[in-house]
Amino acid sequence: MLQLRGHHLFCLIGFRGMGYSEEYADNMKKVHAQLRQNPHTPFQLIAGADDLCAKFPCDQPYHCDAERVAQQDAAFLQKLQLQIGDVLTWHEVEQRVKKSVTPAVIHEVCFDCSWREYGVCEEGVGHIQQNKGLYPVT
Repeated sequence: MLQLRGHHLFCLIGFRGMGYSEEYADNMKKVHAQLRQNPHTPFQLIAGADDLCAKFPCDQPYHCDAERVAQQDAAFLQKLQLQIGDVLTWHEVEQRVKKSVTPAVIHEVCFDCSWREYGVCEEGVGHIQQNKGLYPVT
C-alpha cells in the first residue's frame, strides 16, 4: 500500500513531470500515473518521509524531516479534514479538494515552496474542481 504525507497530496495535484532529480521525477510519475489511472487505489497518510521522499536525491539538502514541511503536512490535512493513519483513495482526496480547497490555499500554505512559482499546484486544484482529475503527465 502506498504511503503519502499530507503536502504530497498537493504536490501530486500539481505534478507535471518536474522533480528534484530524474530518479525523483520518475518515482513521482509512477505514483501519479497509478493514482490517475486508478483513483480508487488505497493509500495511507503518514507523518514524515513517505514513498515520494524515498527517492529524494542525496546530493541536495534533505528537507523531508524539516519542521516546516511537517507544518505544511498538518495544514493540508486540516484543510481536507484528514489525519495521520487514515487510509483512503485518491478519489476521496479529489472529493475533499472540491469541497474544501481553493487555489488560494496553495499561496497560504506553500508560500515558501520553490515549486510554487510555476503555478501548477493552483492550476491542478482548479482542474480537480472541474472534475478533470489529475493532469496527464507525458
